[in-house]
Amino acid sequence: MSNVSVNDSCTDVDHAVKRYYLPVMYSFIFIVGAVGNVTALVVYVLKVRPWTNSTIIMVNLLITDLLLMVSLPFLVYYYTLDDTWSLGVQMCRFTRFIFHFNLYGSILFLTCLSVFRYVAVVRPLQRENIKKKRWGVLACVLVWTLAVALISPMFNLFNLKVQKNKTVCPDYASSEIDFVWKYSWVMTVLGYVMPLIVVCLCYWRIMKVLAKGPHNGSAKRTRARRVIALILTCFIVCFLPFHVLRALRIYTRIMKDVTCTLDKGAHAAYVISRPIAVLNIVFNMLLYTLSGDSFKQAFVELFRCKEIAEKTKHIFNVAVISRPTTN
Repeated sequence: MSNVSVNDSCTDVDHAVKRYYLPVMYSFIFIVGAVGNVTALVVYVLKVRPWTNSTIIMVNLLITDLLLMVSLPFLVYYYTLDDTWSLGVQMCRFTRFIFHFNLYGSILFLTCLSVFRYVAVVRPLQRENIKKKRWGVLACVLVWTLAVALISPMFNLFNLKVQKNKTVCPDYASSEIDFVWKYSWVMTVLGYVMPLIVVCLCYWRIMKVLAKGPHNGSAKRTRARRVIALILTCFIVCFLPFHVLRALRIYTRIMKDVTCTLDKGAHAAYVISRPIAVLNIVFNMLLYTLSGDSFKQAFVELFRCKEIAEKTKHIFNVAVISRPTTN
């Protein structure tokens, strides 16, 4: 545990960020994620046919996002009550566990999508074999297994604590310091750095093939480039700040004679990065529409968007034509 040197100018900026920033961000993510992912699930289940390997992975990615939606109201309630947890230790553990499961499950599912797209574009001779649905099912089973195995040691790590006459449910980086420092590096390397390397290598090869091949401006190639940009953006914008700032937060806890300003600042920055990490659900919803034309077409057919648009246009035209003219 670090020895924090206190000075008069040090403020509880981390406390303020948790009190006001987290409830707002988690509420926003819950509303957007719940509406978007439930809608996407309905479209996939009722309309999208046939299911491909990408569809299977997308649906599993969607399920991990919905699991996060289940836990977010508890976090909103907790931080709205100013770090006061009243739901018991098991709910504390469940809520923290699901947050990390969504994080690393999403990373691994996005990595799977990268690998499948790599095979489809760079290894055309193996394209037909990789289209078999059993590979998509196998990939999803592997991801669920790896994600649970990677984060299962942290489940019993979360325990309720009494601080300033309040019962708190500490986040991972604020838990038992002797364990979290080493374990955080295991999660970072296996759960983020290695998948990031795989994604970068896959899409580097994909971009080379797309640049050399004919029909450089075709719709499929344009969509492939957009998917590449979206997944890499998600890895860099959402996941990178979280892992860097989590390491900084834990490091300031083990440093000796760390200043109060640095301790509070590092903690506040880490708190800010947590909702950003799960903003990947917004990128995931964009990915559903970019992965192929079947989802967009199924969405339009299910909700009759085209029919509604045509009726609205017809009503508007009738209103314009029938409007009386003045001399």
